[in-house]
Amino acid sequence: MKSSRMLIFILTSILVWIVAACVPDNQNKSEDSVKFQQYYVEGERLYKVYCSNCHQSDGSGLGRLYPPLVRSDFMQKNLAEVICLIKYGRKGELWVNGVMYNQPMKGNPGLTELEVAEIATYIYNSWGNVHDRVEVAEASSILAACPDR
Repeated sequence: MKSSRMLIFILTSILVWIVAACVPDNQNKSEDSVKFQQYYVEGERLYKVYCSNCHQSDGSGLGRLYPPLVRSDFMQKNLAEVICLIKYGRKGELWVNGVMYNQPMKGNPGLTELEVAEIATYIYNSWGNVHDRVEVAEASSILAACPDR
């Protein structure tokens, strides 16, 4: 009788320990998911205000004037440069999907580092693009190193 109680106690203790060990990871994943959604939704709002006039609401670009963000080879290979472009703009040639664009892109220097991270999170996770959330610390570090700021 004593041994069966002891066995139940040990098994119950192990089960409680396993469940308790799993909770923080699930909680972090849940928090990450919520934070991702916050960045994405706010990024979408900011994109509509600052970017969609040229790049269109569906990311398709505007003819040969403004490049698409949908399936953009440039965007996929140049996260740091895209983050710099969002805030500081760009002049000169830009090749996207084998097409040369040479229309100046106006920057948005009034955007905060968080807002840039939110826009980047949105565009890198829309129109078939898949990427992690762009952390504000990552955007901050990149923006500090942007040329011609």
